[in-house]
Amino acid sequence: MWIWALLIATIFPSITQGAEPQKNVLFLVVDDLRPELSAFKGDQTIVISPNIDQLAAKSLVLKSAYVQQSICGPSRTSLLTGRRPDTTLVYDLNTYWRTAGGDFTTIPQYFKENGYRTAGLGKLFHPGYEASRNDDPISWTDAYYHPPDKKFWATDESWKAVTEAEYQANPLPDTQIADEAISRLNDMVSDALDGTQPFFLSVGFHKPHLPFVFPEEYLDWYPESDIKLPDNPYAPVDMPDAAWSVYGELIAYTDINNLLVTGDINTTIPDSKTIELRRAYYATISYIDGEIGRILEELEYLGLSNNTIVSFFGDHGFSLGEHGEWCKKTNFEDAVHAPMMLHVPGETDGGIVSEKLIEFVDIFPSLVDAAGLPSLELCPEDSSNNATCTEGSSFLPLIDDPDRTWKSGAFSQVQVRINGKNAMGYTIRTEDFRYTEWVRFNTKTNTMNWKQVYGVELYDHRIDPKENVNRATDSNYDTDIVTLSTMLHQGWRYSQP
Repeated sequence: MWIWALLIATIFPSITQGAEPQKNVLFLVVDDLRPELSAFKGDQTIVISPNIDQLAAKSLVLKSAYVQQSICGPSRTSLLTGRRPDTTLVYDLNTYWRTAGGDFTTIPQYFKENGYRTAGLGKLFHPGYEASRNDDPISWTDAYYHPPDKKFWATDESWKAVTEAEYQANPLPDTQIADEAISRLNDMVSDALDGTQPFFLSVGFHKPHLPFVFPEEYLDWYPESDIKLPDNPYAPVDMPDAAWSVYGELIAYTDINNLLVTGDINTTIPDSKTIELRRAYYATISYIDGEIGRILEELEYLGLSNNTIVSFFGDHGFSLGEHGEWCKKTNFEDAVHAPMMLHVPGETDGGIVSEKLIEFVDIFPSLVDAAGLPSLELCPEDSSNNATCTEGSSFLPLIDDPDRTWKSGAFSQVQVRINGKNAMGYTIRTEDFRYTEWVRFNTKTNTMNWKQVYGVELYDHRIDPKENVNRATDSNYDTDIVTLSTMLHQGWRYSQP
């Protein structure tokens, strides 16, 4: 049926040129993806990602995008509701925002309420009943999809290269997700092309989340001799203990546990294992790039690419041995900085790059504006009873002027335990600095105590982009600290464009 719709649109364009059909949305999410892509690092990365690179070449590439919390569940909840963690009250993997923070509208739910067919595949919300009531059913018009045999590829070790025979016999979960995405596009194409109903298709890939599992052919893309160790495998000088995360997620795998790794400050894993893990991580990214390429190729083949917005991002960053850290759950640049790009047909086709500060809460209002739906209002101070609003800003104006004056700061946070007490690390990233205060946090009232401080960090990105020296006690930065602390305490409302 879609073939007839495509032929009609091609041969008799006047029939379809009445009212411009609403733009579709392809929402691509990649788990644990740091901005280790050529669109973000140029020739400073060895990652091979031709399909994502091709998408970047016709997108608004946001090189300075920051998540609001570097943990899957809280980050996804924040970006999908357009609200920050202190509003959603989601700081872990087992809290549902609708029962904790408020009955907040999600991105796919908003598109559904505005006439879109919405479908979710793979990992979008943090899965499970506690975190999302099994993928937040209210957000979707179609039944949610998870690969039926995902557990087949579970492994006790931190990575696995799958043979071609194994791969053909039992496709990897992310391959199954890409297959389903292609099937859904074919099912949606007719209504989308004839203007009957636009779609919002969310495709969430599980990798490169641990364990790194990928077809073994991708190892050939990364000769071991090309893999480099991080040049800063030590904690930042004068780093407060509060800033450290013991990377239990990695330690839990048998090959790492057998090395007697503790995860303590200024310890790390052997160089040979670091090389091994970095190689496997890069290979997994290239595998996911291939699956994304299949979906984008089908979008083009079906004649949908000229009227489909493509949003691509990673849900947070990932440490690969920098500072001796692994995984996420920190406020370091490696954990909170993630890739983000947006393709809007007819507007970003030539490729646009912006270095302006972006926050992941900005995705919701930006997609709404790109699709031409009613814009979201800014949330009031207490938005617990406001179903639909945003604590972000649409970054669509950067398409016309990527260098325009924009946000003065991007805000992130992470909850920790310090000496048996709950604490929160609040951090602000400005153009020149990252500034963090670790303070007491009351989990009953969900409020911070700025006067009870467990540690302060200041990194000068002008001379120390890898955040190797904490300058919070350097008197040369006294004025900067006063300014940054004021900005942090005032909060995000005072740093808006």
